[in-house]
Amino acid sequence: MPPITALLHTSNDALRLGRALETLLPCAEVLIVDHGSTDATCRVARVYGARILPADGQATATHYLERASSDWILCLDPSESITETLQATLFEWNSLPTNSIAVTSAFSFSVREQLDHSWQDLAEPQTRLVPRNWSLWNGRLPAYDRTSTALEGSLLRIAFP
Repeated sequence: MPPITALLHTSNDALRLGRALETLLPCAEVLIVDHGSTDATCRVARVYGARILPADGQATATHYLERASSDWILCLDPSESITETLQATLFEWNSLPTNSIAVTSAFSFSVREQLDHSWQDLAEPQTRLVPRNWSLWNGRLPAYDRTSTALEGSLLRIAFP
């Protein structure tokens, strides 16, 4: 069973974080890197059993990966959640033998973004499930890797005022 750690960076995200955390049932661990929130973000994270690390302004992306307990990292923004289909895919992933997935692989998902009262599918999937030793980053999220394998299900990106 290849367990997954969910990794989210937060900054005053109390109003949106709960929705994201509710969908992370397939993850063995949730790791929150908090960037100085002054609202209830850390309290919300604790309610969902997340482990909270204070952000280190000098740390690289890999610094936080080293603190994860799993070899696979699911990276999300606090304004994103995963669909039930993606949850099912990740639960199925959890039933695979640990050595059945090459640790050099990366996996991507389609993204649906809320725009006013409708949804738009982004043209390109986004690489979000990566091994702990991943080195290609676009800020706090993995950079898109064209060789990544697309998994069934989607990320939902919710617009917040």
